[in-house]
Amino acid sequence: MKIRLIALFVLFSSHITLQAQEFEYELGEVTKEELAQTSHPLDKDASAAILFSKGETYMIYSEREGFELITEVDMKIKIYNKDGYDWANRSIQFYDPGSDREEVSISKAYTYNLEDGSIKKTKLKSEGEFTEEVNKYWKRKKIVMPDVKEGSIIEYRYKITSPHISTFPEWRFQEGIPVDHSKYVTKVPEYFTYTPNFRGYHMPKVTQEKVSKSISFTTKNRSEGMVTQTTFDNSKVDYLETITGYEFTNLPAMKDESFVSNINNYTASIEHEITMIKYPNQPLKSFSATWEDVAKSIYDNENFGVELKKTGYFEEDINALLSGLKTSEEKMNAIYYYVRDKMNWNEYYGYSCQEGVKKAYKDKVGNIADINLMLTAMLRYAGLDANPVLVTTRSNKIALFPNRDAFNYVIAAVQSGNKTILLDATSKSAKPDILPIRAINWLGRLIKKDGVSGEIPLLPTTPSMESISLLATLDADGKLKGQLKTQYFDYNAYAFRERYTSLSKESRIERIEESYKGIEVNNYEIANAKDFDKPVTEQYEFTHNGDGNIDIIGDKIYINPMFFLTQSENPFKQEKREYPVDFIFPRQDRYMISVTLPEGYTVESVPQSLSLAMEQNIGSFNYNVVVNDNQLIVRAMLQLNYASIPQDYYLTIKDFFQKTIEKQNEKIIITKNK
Repeated sequence: MKIRLIALFVLFSSHITLQAQEFEYELGEVTKEELAQTSHPLDKDASAAILFSKGETYMIYSEREGFELITEVDMKIKIYNKDGYDWANRSIQFYDPGSDREEVSISKAYTYNLEDGSIKKTKLKSEGEFTEEVNKYWKRKKIVMPDVKEGSIIEYRYKITSPHISTFPEWRFQEGIPVDHSKYVTKVPEYFTYTPNFRGYHMPKVTQEKVSKSISFTTKNRSEGMVTQTTFDNSKVDYLETITGYEFTNLPAMKDESFVSNINNYTASIEHEITMIKYPNQPLKSFSATWEDVAKSIYDNENFGVELKKTGYFEEDINALLSGLKTSEEKMNAIYYYVRDKMNWNEYYGYSCQEGVKKAYKDKVGNIADINLMLTAMLRYAGLDANPVLVTTRSNKIALFPNRDAFNYVIAAVQSGNKTILLDATSKSAKPDILPIRAINWLGRLIKKDGVSGEIPLLPTTPSMESISLLATLDADGKLKGQLKTQYFDYNAYAFRERYTSLSKESRIERIEESYKGIEVNNYEIANAKDFDKPVTEQYEFTHNGDGNIDIIGDKIYINPMFFLTQSENPFKQEKREYPVDFIFPRQDRYMISVTLPEGYTVESVPQSLSLAMEQNIGSFNYNVVVNDNQLIVRAMLQLNYASIPQDYYLTIKDFFQKTIEKQNEKIIITKNK
């Protein structure tokens, strides 16, 4: 967005000088003590640390360009070991659609090393800086710092110049490594009002002051007469500038534990949105938008709503497809599978069509919008109550305020009675109401034909089951031999199809043998991989050497009742967690194990049964071990009833999993008869 003040200031040339904010830390100040440091003082396991990051966003004005947004960033990073080498590289994405493009420049980029007691300084070379195209709208400037070693310190400065002032760049205070000091400053002329929006569970120290600024300009005057004379008047416009600083010290690394949707949703950061502009002697211009406004503007776009309404390219095919079908469900399924199997996703996201529905249909390939808007149009043609649903993917952060960039995906929804069925035809493993995992992200926004929109939940509510049956015989040498059969339902079936159905039988066997140490697989079979009305079934014969699950000590054998299926490690390790536990979908894992114990042994002890239930019906675990003569029977069921659980229950979940693991690892003891 370019904002020009020609109407306000008439014609003039101007120059604004904005001095950089004074910071405690500056680039180039690298000490031998910093270089000699071998580990972070507050996080011994850190592979790297940000010694300081500082950013400043301010605005300049020129008659030609109007107001532009400038963001300058300084970074100083310590590399402790090889795992931290990636932090010596930087990627800066910028908008470049051809016109009104942003520009990025890199400066003061050096690597420092301590060699023979002296500081060696290596400058970033031209071959270490390059630009790559992300898509037709975005590019990415990348730098690869030179001479990076364990112990190196790297630093750089970059500057982004943008004609788009509606949104400031996001500033990240927190990262996946410790941050010793981070400060972000905004300098905003009084004509603009921005609302800061914070992410994460840490709040910065905030300072603010107002300073007087002025824009000097010269007006040219021409007098008419016998001799034309030109005079110049020097004038200036005074205004107030608000300087706001946000500052953190000693932020811990944001560690990506198990069952996290997108760690960036919870990382300490700040974004700014413009809410109003008020120039002197001009009416106030408000930019306050609602999600309804955003959805309607997207729907009215030629690459969305117009494409959705296009006809004349599929009717003949759909008429033949629907011939003889009577119920809405039959029609929905027929159209869905037709589009899913015919079309091929080109792996581009977006709610705007890339090729256009007609060309995509002809070529059998398109982006997310091409395929799913086409699907929606066909469903409507069949008389179904179908509408598009705007989605932000799991890899995309949840938006903090209404804006068009909040969404990067679109699916279809069909209303059938009181039920809303969600559809995404871009994955060959999906089916009605089983979306690709990438699209399961809290809430979507359904838009009807009249542009009216509303929130729609995307998280699954029905548990997806995985059922495992193991039938085997154990010999006196601790070897287990038998058959294993697993059935995958709903989202478990989707996940299995995505990961494994494209693999060869030999590759899948290798994966199983890598997962279960000590196992050898034979006669592997898979059923219903392409029959989406049935669970995927996987079965095979195996031999297992008992490694890690069976111990023979003297005349006793110590047996883990769940053998190689035992979960041995708690996925929840942090003492405290400040973001939700995301299981993606509710689940139910069932185990039925039947093992014949070796002849000539007597059972000495068996683990007691256990029944656990978490508060608020979060989940449960039931475990029962029975031995009849020499027959061991284990029944276990783990159930989690919610796709996402608030962080308030983290300790409950952690303790629950710890107890289930401890119970699974209790041994049956059998003694050899004398």
